[in-house]
Amino acid sequence: MNQWVQELLALALFDETASEQAVFRKIQATARALGFEYCAYGRRGPLPLSKPAVQMINTYPASWQTHYARAGYLAVDPTVAHGRRSTQPLVWNDAIFAATPELWADARAAGLRVGWAQSSLDGYGVGGMLSLVRSKEPLGLAELAAKEAAMRWLTQVTHLTMSRAMGPAPQGHASVSLTPRETEILKWHADGKTAEEISDILLISVDTVKFHTRNAAQKLGAPNKTAAVVRAVMLGLLN
Repeated sequence: MNQWVQELLALALFDETASEQAVFRKIQATARALGFEYCAYGRRGPLPLSKPAVQMINTYPASWQTHYARAGYLAVDPTVAHGRRSTQPLVWNDAIFAATPELWADARAAGLRVGWAQSSLDGYGVGGMLSLVRSKEPLGLAELAAKEAAMRWLTQVTHLTMSRAMGPAPQGHASVSLTPRETEILKWHADGKTAEEISDILLISVDTVKFHTRNAAQKLGAPNKTAAVVRAVMLGLLN
């Protein structure tokens, strides 16, 4: 298993009695190892429908946190809007903030100039978004190619561990039971293998690999295979 996968899975298994701040310090350390000065996590519940509850924690400068709240930027932040409609990663750029030039100018003035964000939605309608941010050194294609897999894993781990730390975990997964084939395939995914590679290893079709992956993700209430692996590990199903 790749070292960064091992480290992030270890983070997923972090003491479930730990405080929100203690868990976030672990996430912050991983973000720094990936080359980012700041990180932020926001969690949005499904209820109440008229105004879903939002919880946020970040390492941004205190002055920016205060200004962001006073200016009401949460309601117009285009990265947040993107996270509500898509789980695809987003790299900050001028075009994204074209409709909110004041927010973009203020963020850059506060030293928040380069950012990457991705959201995750669990099976209970709870959404979370992780933002990794720094003050300089543009995020180029070469760096993305080298680090984005780890950044995507960190997004999933952050959502799961912070959701657990921020409030009572939803009930219903204690009785999850994976088939031997689903368990086997998730283990290979945890090792970084693609569906095609797993197909060759197990001598089954790619469609069969994808079928079992989808079934496992559905049982675990996970939106994708990465989240499925992390949740399975947290539940001790891949031991």
